[in-house]
Amino acid sequence: MTLEEIHGQQPAPVGHDWMQGAGTALHELLVSAQRRGCLTAGVYESAKLMNVDPDNVAFCVLATDQEDEGDIALQIHFTLIQAFCCENDIDIVRVNDVSKLAAIVGPSEESGEPRDLHCILITNPNEEGWKDPALEKLNLFCEESRNVNDWVPTITLPE
Repeated sequence: MTLEEIHGQQPAPVGHDWMQGAGTALHELLVSAQRRGCLTAGVYESAKLMNVDPDNVAFCVLATDQEDEGDIALQIHFTLIQAFCCENDIDIVRVNDVSKLAAIVGPSEESGEPRDLHCILITNPNEEGWKDPALEKLNLFCEESRNVNDWVPTITLPE
């Protein structure tokens, strides 16, 4: 008997298709969350929200570009956000292309200025019973990643 049979789950798909599916699901989730007003962008804005209402946070995305890898302050913020997410059972992923995120999320609606997209939180909307299939796919992806000790998996967004 396999672990999947014991838990009544299907084994996780392996390979590029599974990763591509996660990237597509993240794209869909970001678009849906922004349309519903359930998206918080920015390291400081996200930290404030997590401090005030952690139970309302459904998903977290951390994003960096190659030049951000040397930013010690940003890496410290990421470590603290990751710890907070783990402590509060919030699924979290990394994206290594901030420009693709910017193309999906766009500038701030209030000011039209580019946003800090290093951290994006998806919150639960006020609507009862909102179930986003993309969020469910990403939750499953994160669960399967944790099963192979990848606690903060990296997702590649589609072109």
